Parts: sequence; structure tokens; C-alpha cells
Amino acid sequence: MHPAELVQHLLDDPSVEGLTFSGGEPMAQAAALAETYRLASANRSLTLICYTGYRLEQLRERPPNPGVGELLELADVLIDGLYSRTADDGRGLRGSTNQQVHHLTGRLAAFADEFVTTSRRAEIIVRDERMHLVGLPPPGLIDALQQLWEPDDHGRDESRTR
Repeated sequence: MHPAELVQHLLDDPSVEGLTFSGGEPMAQAAALAETYRLASANRSLTLICYTGYRLEQLRERPPNPGVGELLELADVLIDGLYSRTADDGRGLRGSTNQQVHHLTGRLAAFADEFVTTSRRAEIIVRDERMHLVGLPPPGLIDALQQLWEPDDHGRDESRTR
């Protein structure tokens, strides 16, 4: 999907106040994501949070791909470092305690605690026949959702009626 098409889809929802770029690896497609954000923010004031497995110092000194520097200039918050399931304490918007939160602008500084100390919240939105998970799920939520959709012992999938 071309960035302009993605922006049109994203901005169809008037409640969108910001964009979050996360896994795969946003820095692998940094130029396209920077263009996407620029196009989206031309129509509306938006914040930008970006997750990456790279460390900030590495991105600044040895950008792995074109557009990394531009994406860093646009990002309000960068959460860097590889996610570690064993270091996931279920707190904040960073995925695990080994990750660092960098406020690259002051736009989200008032929410600094949300990134590291608050309990996680996730919103499940059901529209038509689709379910969307918004937010960073607390530990165990994904496993619980998967159990709901696993077939029972008799081979029938009765979990959808629970």
C-alpha cells in the first residue's frame, strides 16, 4: 500500500490523534514511514511514537537504512531495544524493562509515566466481523484471546459462543 493510501485509511477515523510505528522493524522502511507521517500530519496535528529493536545511538551513528534520520526527526518518542518476554513487567507503554524511552520532543513529556510505570491498558474494538486490539496488551491477554478461539476437545469450535 502506498503511503498516501494508508494515510487516507488512517485519517478516515476522526479520533486518530497520533501514529505508532512498531514491528516488524520500522527502521527497515523508515523513508516510507517518514513520508506516511508527513502526509498524515499535513492534514491534522498528530503525535508519533516509534518502537525499534535498534538503540538510538546506533540509529544516529550508523543508520541501517535511508530515511532513518528523517524518521527520528519526526518522532516524538522513540522506544528502543529488542523486546524481551522475560523482561516484560506489564508496566508502561514500553514492552520490556530493557527498552529505553526517549522523549525526542516535548510533545508527550506530560505522559512520561505512562511509558514506564502505569498499568497497561488495551482496547478491543469489534466492528462488523473484525476485532482490533488497540494499545499494548498486558501480559497474558494475547494467550487468553487465543484460548477463546482454539477448538474444544471434540473438534468443534464452540469457543466463539462463550
